[in-house]
Amino acid sequence: MSIAYAAETVHETTTAGVDTQVEATGVLASLGINGTLFAFQLINFAIVALVIWFLVLKPLTKKMSERQDKITESLIKAEEVQTNLRRSEIKYQEKIDEAKSEAAKILEKSQDEAKLIADKFKTKSKQEIELLVLQAKKNIQIEKDEMIIEIKKQAGELVSVALEKILEEKIDDKKDKELILRSVKNIKI
Repeated sequence: MSIAYAAETVHETTTAGVDTQVEATGVLASLGINGTLFAFQLINFAIVALVIWFLVLKPLTKKMSERQDKITESLIKAEEVQTNLRRSEIKYQEKIDEAKSEAAKILEKSQDEAKLIADKFKTKSKQEIELLVLQAKKNIQIEKDEMIIEIKKQAGELVSVALEKILEEKIDDKKDKELILRSVKNIKI
């Protein structure tokens, strides 16, 4: 009995230990997981994860961060360039508008100056023409006066010649002059 009892006690103890072990491992075992193997695999995963983190992911994230910084910097520079380009275009357009305005002013000024010069030339030409006309009138008047004097002189001589023929005698110079002067005064031109 004692062997049977001992066997039973061992069996109960073993069964109780197995039951406890089965209960503890039962949940993991029911999932098909070995607890110690799972613990070692978990430690291995943590080591691999740390190795990957420090050897691969950390440098990779650092490179990606640097790359992101470069991209951001490039975008900022591109915006600055675009802003500068817009400013340059605005300044260029302002310069073109200013040049057009100045060209219009210069054109208007040159047209005004041309008109003034033309008016001066017209006035000067008019004055010169008036002066020429006045001078021509004076010259005509002088020539007219000279012709009248010449005609009077010739008329006096004709009168004198005619009188000589009529009187058939020569009149002396004194009477000749008197007759000429009277005859010339009576001639109206």
